[in-house]
Amino acid sequence: MWRGLQPAASRLVSTLVHPWAGKSMSRHECRDGSLGRPRHGVESAIRVAHDQQSDAAVPARRRVRLETYLFFFVLFVGIVFATHLPLLGLPLYWDELGYFIPAALDLHRLGLWIPRSTVPNVHPPGLMAYLAGAWSLFGYSIPATRAAMLLVASAAVFVTFLLAIRLCRDVRGAPAFWAVLALLLCPLVYTQAMLAQLDLPAMLLTVWALACFLGGRFLAAALVSTALVLVKETGVVVPLVFAFWLWREGKPRQALYFALPLAALGAWLAALYLRTGSPLGNAEFTRYNLLFPLHPVRAGAALLRRLYYLLVANFHWAGWLAVWWAARRARIYSHVAWRVTGTLALSHVLVVSFLGGAALERYLLPVLPLVYVAMAAAWSVSSSVWMRLSRGVVLAGLLAGLFVNPPYPFPYENNLAVADFVRLHQNAARFLERHYAGRAITTAWPLSAALRRPDCGYVQRRLPVQAIPDFKLSTVRALDRQRTGLFVLYSRDWEAGFNLGRWDWVRALRQRFYGWEAPISPEELQASFGLTEVARWNQRGQWIAVFARAPQGPTPGGVVPQRL
Repeated sequence: MWRGLQPAASRLVSTLVHPWAGKSMSRHECRDGSLGRPRHGVESAIRVAHDQQSDAAVPARRRVRLETYLFFFVLFVGIVFATHLPLLGLPLYWDELGYFIPAALDLHRLGLWIPRSTVPNVHPPGLMAYLAGAWSLFGYSIPATRAAMLLVASAAVFVTFLLAIRLCRDVRGAPAFWAVLALLLCPLVYTQAMLAQLDLPAMLLTVWALACFLGGRFLAAALVSTALVLVKETGVVVPLVFAFWLWREGKPRQALYFALPLAALGAWLAALYLRTGSPLGNAEFTRYNLLFPLHPVRAGAALLRRLYYLLVANFHWAGWLAVWWAARRARIYSHVAWRVTGTLALSHVLVVSFLGGAALERYLLPVLPLVYVAMAAAWSVSSSVWMRLSRGVVLAGLLAGLFVNPPYPFPYENNLAVADFVRLHQNAARFLERHYAGRAITTAWPLSAALRRPDCGYVQRRLPVQAIPDFKLSTVRALDRQRTGLFVLYSRDWEAGFNLGRWDWVRALRQRFYGWEAPISPEELQASFGLTEVARWNQRGQWIAVFARAPQGPTPGGVVPQRL
């Protein structure tokens, strides 16, 4: 099979990386990443499909065979699955077990498009429908769920590869491969590739819609944009940007195609309102994700956090230096296709900076492929030692970021810390199920939900839980001492080692504008409730501990603290 696919790989590389075989490009050809001959206006500048018509001045482009595309798709599927194989059985994490999997199971088992086993919110049911379809074929299991998401990730890598080829046609070398490598190494992409959450499917559909739009397939772009807004509501920025470009160029008929995604999202919001009585599913979700982020300090902080992640984190700064040099010296980003791409990226960053109370980095996933394509284009402009150094620094930084945690609080899902978090909770859950199955366990979400739902992969049967929202001192001290005989405390925030989150002025800002409060310490917990630590697990700066009063099964002195 490999020998049969090798010629296909060679054809795609030679055809798509150097698409105008037999003729050197003139000064005006392919200057915007999709031009075949000089034209005017945004539609003609981005409509590659029309360039395929017969024209004596433009040579016919080689057609790429289906097996060539299949080769690269299968290649990317193999890479993505091989690199995630050790994590296929990883139990559910945070928002997976809090909303997305329960909502998908309601659709799979009960046919409910608006969930009943969890609090509904504005998120459209696209992802849940996809997972329910996968489970209908293979049955519900965590490995099946992970595999379904990895297939989406593989498709996203493949579409990014094709988009990079389109945008970088007038650049020497094979920048599409560097863009794909950076995407595969990105720690955020790596972890989100296996998690059943919205943002990686949104990344796939955003890049796909952009590729269709730049190829002049406006109706296809509108259809993909419709799928996008039915996966994640903030994806509405994509059809709005496309409609703006077409309307600006006097193409109102084509611009109206992009009313279809708006109508689809409107239909979902109407159905949600009729079912719940709230435009966004529930009032608390509306307050936290729509109103809370609009405070000037929080909005400014969210924007700075977005810019830091895109421009600085994971050594991105080295890639942006290359982009700056290429933009000034080679002017490779002055074409219409790049301007459309840049407008889309900037619009998305602004939307996710001012909407969404958590301000998670995963909201930036639809922009990351565009960032890496831009960097790859710059790296291919020159073969100088500085460009090679820039490329090496970025790729090394991305790889290091997968394993090395930053010196400030961050979502564990941004790198392999997510696996540490889940494994620690899995060990504690097994211990509790083995020794304390009949006693009420006091702990905070998400572990409280994991102990209640065997579907999440932590326990074999439902355990009794006294759930609390967090480990703040005020929250824990309000508990009834007599009813709190078994407590699980763990590190919900990253504060190990040198950490900016422990600085007094940072804590003061978090307390004033985000309601942050210091969590109770193990010592304070033991003193306040008369508990004894009976088990502890530690892994790479994270920890989880079980505290009990007069425990059943092992005695406090008989349980050796466990370390991974």
